[in-house]
Amino acid sequence: MTVPPIRQRLERPDTPEVAALRRLKTAQPQLAAAVDMQIELLALYRRAQIRITTRVFDLAGEPLVARIAAGAPIVQFGDVPFDWQDLRGLIRQIVDVLRRFELLEPADADAMQVLVRAGRPSPDEVADWYNVRGPQGRAADATAAGALQSQVLALASRPFLSRAVEMIHQRIDLAAWTRPYCPYCGGDPELGTISPAGERRLVCGRCAGQWPFDEVACPYCENRDASRISSFEYGCWPDAFRDGIYRLSGCEVCRRYLKSYVCKGTSRPVMLDVDMIGSLLLDAAAAQRGYAS
Repeated sequence: MTVPPIRQRLERPDTPEVAALRRLKTAQPQLAAAVDMQIELLALYRRAQIRITTRVFDLAGEPLVARIAAGAPIVQFGDVPFDWQDLRGLIRQIVDVLRRFELLEPADADAMQVLVRAGRPSPDEVADWYNVRGPQGRAADATAAGALQSQVLALASRPFLSRAVEMIHQRIDLAAWTRPYCPYCGGDPELGTISPAGERRLVCGRCAGQWPFDEVACPYCENRDASRISSFEYGCWPDAFRDGIYRLSGCEVCRRYLKSYVCKGTSRPVMLDVDMIGSLLLDAAAAQRGYAS
């Protein structure tokens, strides 16, 4: 009897983000480890999002307008479609990835795994983390251990938050929003994007939502004195700026910095997971100037 050949499962095509990361790895081999780690994280996100239910939002009427005016994020904690078992499982997987790529000390990774096996973080703990607003509030609230848990939780919550935000981000007028934190989830800006017309938008590190923000103001301390904002254009630190698509802005008041993706002359929109890796050399450049992330 002839045995039929085993059909090989067709692999899914790369997402635009993964395809861009593979091109980045070829163009800048020194970023290979960071690219490989990011691709693994994106694979975890993709698998998690398959199981996440879609939340329907009522975006009409005065409550939404009042929420924006008060500086309250549009997506409240109860609106996020968290599955607690899936969230904790994702935390364990992310901790394993970070440990293998030597971004977590073994002792810290083990502590996080013990925490998850004990059924944490609890919904109340996640709610407390979610509801702290703004970079200054999070900085004041953080301890060393809390900061680590917060960073891992921010990574693990991304699929849930982005699924909630992707359903509403094109349906809301954000003209009245002037806050330095995300109007959707209250997260901190992780990256900026500058349009060909010079307008700036901030990109949230938790949900990847975008919102308009003053082109000069510091998104961390809200300093609006242009003389105390340093913008480093192409030509400074040639290795960091060799692609000509990133800009670094440093605040002389709080000594923090923001990296931005410059859309002029580029063939794609900003991709948070790609551009945070593609601009890694700017972090070293910022540190040389005495700025903190």
